[in-house]
Order: sequence, then C-alpha cells, then structure tokens
Amino acid sequence: MGTQTLLTIDTELTWRHHIAGTGWEENYARSVEPAGVGLRYQLDVLNDHGLKACFFVDPMPAVLFGIDPVRRMVETIMGAGQEVQLHLHPMWEQASVDGTVAENTVFELIDYPFEKQRALIAEARDLLIRAGAPDPIAFRSGSYAVNDDSLRALTELGIRYDASHNGCEGPWPSALSLPLDQTAPVEHHGVIEIPVSQMQTGNGGLRHMQICAVSLAEMAHALDHAITNDHPTFMPVGHSFELATRDGLRANPVVKRRFDGLCALLAEKADDAPTMHFSDLGELPLGGDLKPAQASATLVAGRMVGQLWANFIEKRAA
Repeated sequence: MGTQTLLTIDTELTWRHHIAGTGWEENYARSVEPAGVGLRYQLDVLNDHGLKACFFVDPMPAVLFGIDPVRRMVETIMGAGQEVQLHLHPMWEQASVDGTVAENTVFELIDYPFEKQRALIAEARDLLIRAGAPDPIAFRSGSYAVNDDSLRALTELGIRYDASHNGCEGPWPSALSLPLDQTAPVEHHGVIEIPVSQMQTGNGGLRHMQICAVSLAEMAHALDHAITNDHPTFMPVGHSFELATRDGLRANPVVKRRFDGLCALLAEKADDAPTMHFSDLGELPLGGDLKPAQASATLVAGRMVGQLWANFIEKRAA
C-alpha cells in the first residue's frame, strides 16, 4: 500500500480579523483569499501538480453571518475537485457581529464537557452540509484541541476519522490520552485517529509538519522517513491564510515557496506517497511502533534562517 499522503488545509474566517471589526466579506478576503495566495491559488497549484488535498472548513461563522461565506468556501473547493471535511472553532457560537468578545468566551473545544462538545460538533456538521458539503467523515478541531470526550462524540455522530492529534501542541490543547509522539494511525474510542506528522527535535521535543512551522527541507526529510519506514500515512497541515502576512494584505514569499515546493515534492513522490482524500482511504494498518523523523542541526539552522526572513517580511508589512 505504501505511504498515503493526506495534505490538509484548514480553511476559515479568522478570529483576529473578526475582533478587529471587519465584516465577513473583508475577513474572507484576508483569511480565505488573502493577497492572491489563498484558497483559489492553492487549489490552482494542486491542480497543476495533479494532487489531492482535504480542506477542513469551519462552518461556525454561519451562526453570526449566515451560510453564504461557508457556501462560498465549499463551492470553491468542490468545484476544483477537492474534498471538504469538518473543522470547528467553538468561540464563534458566542461571538458578536461587532467583534466584541464576551468575558466567558470559550475558545477550545476541550474546555466543554462531553454533551456540549457533541452538540457543537453536530451543529457544525449540519451547517457544513447546509453549505453544500457531503456528510463529513473526518474532523479536525481548531487549535488541534481534542480530548477523549471529543472522540466519543465523533463516534456517536458517525464521523470515522479524526485528524487533530498533534504532539507538538500536547498535552494542551491537543489532549488525547495517546503518546505525544504517536505516529501510526490508531483506533481510539471508536474513531480512527490519524496524527499530524511530526519531527523529533534535538532537545527531545516535537515540531509538527505545518507549512509555516517547518522548512521545505524538513518536510522532505519527514516524508522520506515515512516512506522508508513504511508509515501508512503522512499528514502535513496548511491554512487558507498562511501563505500571506498576518494582516492578509500581501504574500509571504518564504511560506509561499514552501507550499509550492511541497506540492512539487508530492508530485515527484506520487508513486511512493500518493496524495489521498479521506474518502479514498481503505483499511489502514493501525498501531505499531512507528516514530517521527529525527531533525538534524543543519535542517533546523536552515529553517531558522528562513523564519528570520519571514518575520522580517511580516514586520515590514505591519
């Protein structure tokens, strides 16, 4: 079977633009379609390379703004032949249209008890379907915030896969009772958990394969490690907004090059690590003593140089 690559893109209106007082259309322009390097750009690059990706769409802003912004995301993604699955940031349920934030706002799913988590996931699923998406079979919580109650809720709701476990963000808010360095897909509380791919750092920590967090060389190293060691899955993470500066007004060429390079790399490795949709996955081998790739000092130094340049671009845009 080889390694199956799940290239995942979290797609959402962002909270930082909401609390700055933007309406949903300006937020959409800065979060979903920022600076010509957002959703449509990413879909075009995927298409150019013949790749599949899963877009985890957060439908909860529809509670405030109606279904139109979510429908626009869903139609854009599905019109490009890509997959929509369920994402959820719970604070939108308590948000105000003017961007003010209530004192008791809950930002992470795991800070709710089981019944409320279940209700929020069910509400988000219904909104996503109303926006035109198929009934979702995969879920990722905003901020990777899941615990065992979250998986129990997904099981009750018939959602087969979770893609939230991220040891780099554990033990909070990524709070499943799994090892932080869990690498193999595993069945946990009735759900197949597919961990975000990681790299072991020199000090014993973890760094996840998020496009703005690791270099292209590090992603290539981690992918080669997954292929060589027969990992069933390789799952990097991107966002609709992260190829742009935080204000959403200009492209960040450092991170854009990483995304472009990752797509070229995945096209090159298509025979060994084909890109998949969650709906394509058959029976995955579960469990096993698999470990993340080990970082090297050279790779880390290269990334730090790139991050310094990316941060300089960010400050120049401020």
